[in-house]
Amino acid sequence: MSDIGLSAFSLFFMGSPSFLAHQRILAQGHGRSNCETLFGIRAIPSDNYIRLMLDGADPAAFDGLFFNALERVADADGLVPFQRLGGRVLVALDGTEHFCSRKIKCGQCSHRRRSDGGTEHFHALLAASLVAPGHKKVLPLPAEFIAPQDGAEKQDCERNAAKRWLGKHAAALKHYQPIYLGDDLFACQPIVNAIRDSGGSFILTCKPSSHPTIAEYISGAELQEHCQTVVQAGKRVTYIYRWLTGVPLRATQDALDVNWFSVEIRNAGGKKTYANSFVTDLPVTADTVAELAACGRARWKIENETFNVLKTDGYNLEHNFGHGKKTLASVLVTLNLLAFAYHTVAELCVLAWRNAMATWVARYHFFEQLRGITAYIVFDDWADILKTIANPKARPP
Repeated sequence: MSDIGLSAFSLFFMGSPSFLAHQRILAQGHGRSNCETLFGIRAIPSDNYIRLMLDGADPAAFDGLFFNALERVADADGLVPFQRLGGRVLVALDGTEHFCSRKIKCGQCSHRRRSDGGTEHFHALLAASLVAPGHKKVLPLPAEFIAPQDGAEKQDCERNAAKRWLGKHAAALKHYQPIYLGDDLFACQPIVNAIRDSGGSFILTCKPSSHPTIAEYISGAELQEHCQTVVQAGKRVTYIYRWLTGVPLRATQDALDVNWFSVEIRNAGGKKTYANSFVTDLPVTADTVAELAACGRARWKIENETFNVLKTDGYNLEHNFGHGKKTLASVLVTLNLLAFAYHTVAELCVLAWRNAMATWVARYHFFEQLRGITAYIVFDDWADILKTIANPKARPP
């Protein structure tokens, strides 16, 4: 099973569906392959056998490797660029689909009816990533799959998945002092309670249209205000912040009090270019509101720099690598996320990896080199291959 799991992981890490096929040929000619030297795989299984044996495995078996990645980054002081608001980390939560079909389905599929009478079967997950405003990298954490739950009458949803995720993983993040970010869907009392019970804090998008109680309080209150004018790319931009503390989250006797704040951006001509509002349990003052707003806005990074990268930048998240009859689709997506996480670890913490990437400037050129040379040459270890990629004049071993 170790060889099977590592073989599947190697495909995503190398970004090559043909990686195992090339290594089988190398093993025939050289008596060994990069599967052995780079990934510790003793015998290379066939693609069909990998799918057969991984179908039924629990995706949660790999969760510890995500936190291992996080610990490696922390040990190398790689978390410093992620820390905000006095050394705290931001964890963005959001859901996305990774498979949809009208013909293929399994016991883990959710379903929906379309207007033409057809039924779509799909897989979705709740993802979590470490993000930070102004930082280009994100670090994925374990996903929670949105799938039929035993004993549940209704279909699973993002909110239920978020509560399960917090119950499973929040304790492992507690000492990092996490602040959880989410869209308007998560700005509700059950999610807020789950976050607070786990020892975390929150900054959640709060639309007035979906929170009438908060909207009513704001409309009749005198809001505190703070303005900042900055020059960005040679143009003057004005940030206007407003806030109100101690607002009930909903219209019930047991409603939690939260702090509401908004940010509005106007260009030099006075035209509004951005506006949004948030709720948080953190103190909001003239000294903190700008950083709180920047952290709240960083939520979009899980969409642009996690989902968009996974779907369009070589990871092919929505491709059906194997659906299976039980858990195969979820296991393969987990390994894909894990490859993305360890690529991030390498970029943050491994100097040889960064040097090799810098030689080829564009990220996709680096992976083209990685895929190309490993198809023909067996390297002793990662140090050898990264040194070769970084130095175009290097001779192969």
